[in-house]
Amino acid sequence: MHAKKINIAIDGFSSCGKSTMAKDLARKLGYTYIDSGAMYRAVALYAIRKGWITETTMDEEALREHVSEIKITFAPNAQGSQDTYLNGENVEDDIRTLEVANGASRVSTLGFVRKELVRQQQEMGKEKGVVMDGRDIGTVVLPDAELKLFVTAPPEIRAQRRFDEMKAKGINPPAYEDILANVKERDLRDTTRAESPLRKADDAIELDNTHVDIEGQLQWALDMFNRITVKNEQN
Repeated sequence: MHAKKINIAIDGFSSCGKSTMAKDLARKLGYTYIDSGAMYRAVALYAIRKGWITETTMDEEALREHVSEIKITFAPNAQGSQDTYLNGENVEDDIRTLEVANGASRVSTLGFVRKELVRQQQEMGKEKGVVMDGRDIGTVVLPDAELKLFVTAPPEIRAQRRFDEMKAKGINPPAYEDILANVKERDLRDTTRAESPLRKADDAIELDNTHVDIEGQLQWALDMFNRITVKNEQN
C-alpha cells in the first residue's frame, strides 16, 4: 500500500459507470468515497423535514439562511460500503426515497447550496485519500487532485446499459428510445449549464468504456493510480 495518499477525481457523463468505478476504487485502496449526489440528497432531506420543500413549493430563503448548519459526513459500515451522515445522524436509507431524489434535483440548481457543498467537499479533500465522482470534480471541486479520470461512452451504449440494469433489478423499463432521448437530454443539460458544466479537465485521463466491463475499468483505474503514485514517489 502506498504510504502517501492522494486525491482522485472521477468525472463523466450520466450512466457511464463512474460511481461504480469510484466505489470499487475507494474500497480497493482503503480510501473514502465521497458520493456528491448523496450530499445533495441530504440537503433535500433536511429541507423536507423542516417543511421548506413540499411537492409544489420551496422556501429558498429559509434554506439560504440555514444552509451553513447542514454538515454532511461519510463513514464506513459493516458491509464494507459507506453511509451518509447528516449532522451526525445516519440517513443512508432516508435519502434513497423518490421524494428526496426529486428534492435533490431541485436544491442542486441553487448556487448557494452548490457553493456550500463544494466547500465541504474541498474540506474533505484536505485530508487526502478521497475518491470523488461527479460532473465538475476535476475542474471545480478538486482542481488539484493528483489523479483525474474522465469516463465516457456513446449515448446508445449508456442507454442500453440503463435499460439492462432496470431489467436486472426487476423494474419494467421504458422503451429504449425513451431512455436514449433522456440520456441525450441530460448530456446537453450537463454540458451547457451555467453553473459548473461537465467538461474534461485538461490533465484528466480519458476512458471510453464502450467495450470495458466493470472489472476491466477497475483494473484500468488501478493501473492509472499505480502509474501516478510511482511517478510521485520518484520525484
